[in-house]
Formats: sequence, structure tokens, C-alpha cells
Amino acid sequence: MKHYHDLTLEERRVIEKKGTEPPFTGEYEHFEEPGIFACRRCDAPLYLSTNKFASGCGWPSFDDEIAGAVRHQDDADGRRIEILCKRCGGHLGHVFHGEHLTAKNTRHCVNSISLTFIPAYTADHYERAIFAGGCFWGVEHLLKTLPGVIKVQSGYIGGTVIDPTYEEVCSGATGHAEAVGVVFDPKKTDYETIAKFFLEIHDPSQSNRQGPDIGSQYRSEVFYLTAKQKAVAERLIKLLEQKGMSVVTRVTPASRFYPAEAYHQNYYTVHGKEPYCHRHVKRFD
Repeated sequence: MKHYHDLTLEERRVIEKKGTEPPFTGEYEHFEEPGIFACRRCDAPLYLSTNKFASGCGWPSFDDEIAGAVRHQDDADGRRIEILCKRCGGHLGHVFHGEHLTAKNTRHCVNSISLTFIPAYTADHYERAIFAGGCFWGVEHLLKTLPGVIKVQSGYIGGTVIDPTYEEVCSGATGHAEAVGVVFDPKKTDYETIAKFFLEIHDPSQSNRQGPDIGSQYRSEVFYLTAKQKAVAERLIKLLEQKGMSVVTRVTPASRFYPAEAYHQNYYTVHGKEPYCHRHVKRFD
């Protein structure tokens, strides 16, 4: 199993040797697309795009991090605070306080080369969503029936292994969940509609299983790509809890989504079968 991406010499110079890319040269300095910035070395989600701001310093700037994602330590120069990916220890840059550039009064000065971007929208302006709720065959099959859904793809997300195989995910050693990536037209439907349906086609009260399928890869989890998606998912879960349901569904920042092998795609359609542990149960008014 492979836990880190292969790096170029320049990426290694910055991420592993704690170097700095030249100012005003990074691909994300003037980048304003919605989504999540993740660690280029290990895929760990680090920053939401809503926390990115224009500081004029020559490097991407963020006034907050995803909770628990970034490690702070005294820099070797004895003056600055270095920031690193908490998962793999890759060098990101430095953090500064007291500049009064945003209300949070914090600036994470990050090398673009230390980051990869996980977009919330496709090039065609369709929105993306990612859900895990048991075997991906059933979740994919039912979500495809929703009006406004353009594409649903089975895959893996949420673990620490790069480009995992189905056998590796089933071993439970990768940390990945079987999940589906959804692409939908925001002019015809919305994230809340799809998230509600997701919470109605599997049992969000089952921990690390769904019906006869048992294991952490079958957990219930919403992987959000924007702060808005996070807020919607948390609100819907709260509504179910207010109705008396004990919900175990996690709400987690998205990392890289790895498409599953071709034989997993459109499984029930190809084989002319119906899901064995997924069905639509109305839970919202």
C-alpha cells in the first residue's frame, strides 16, 4: 500500500526539505474556485476555499485551517511559526498573527506546491457531492434516479492510502470508505435534496455496517466540499436526531476521491439486479 504521492524534485525541496517557492509564481496565489485544498503529498484536507483571501504577499493565504489538519511548531530560524500537514509532516509554510488582514487576524502563508485542489464544481459548472453509506453499488444505483443528477461514480475516499484497490479497501487497513461521487445540475436540483435522499436510502444509525455488510469501509459519512455543504449535512442530521433517530453519520471534509475499478461502476444496471441493503425510507417531512 502506498501512503504518499511521488513528488518531483521541486516538490521534495519544498515539502520535505522545508524550502520556499518563489513569490508570485504559485498556481494557487490568484485562485478563487470553491472547494478544498489538500496536502499534495498525502491527500489530507487542509483548508477550505472560503478561508482563502488576497494578502498580496505572493503566496496563497488562509485565515483558518480545517480543525486538526495543520501542525504548528517553532521554525528552525527561531523567529517564525512553521506549519506542516499534521498527517504526513509535509512542510506547508508559516503562520503569522497580528497583521489585521482579516477578522480572524491570522495568515497561513502556504506554498502552492504543497497543495492540491479538490473542486466543488466541474468545468461545466455542475456541483459535486460525495457520500458513503454501505456498499457503493446500492447508493450509486438509487442516487442515479434523482432528477438533476448528471453522473454517479463508485469509488474510495477518506483513508490514508493512495489509489487503493478494492481488495485493499476491503481489508480495512486503508481507512477508506466505499463511496459515491455525485455530479448534479444546481439549476435543476440542490445539494439538500440529494443529501436528504442519501439519508433516506441507507440506515444512518448503523455504525460501520449496512445490513449484512460489516466493516469500516461501509460506514455512513458525508464528505463535504464547501462550508455550505457541511452546514446542510449537519442540519439534516440534527433534524433526524430531533425525530428520535440515533445518527452515526460523520460529516467530514473531502479528500481525494479515487474511482473504483470499472467492474464496480453501474453494477446493478449491468447485472440486472436491485440493491439488497438499500431502499428508500421517507424520513423527512
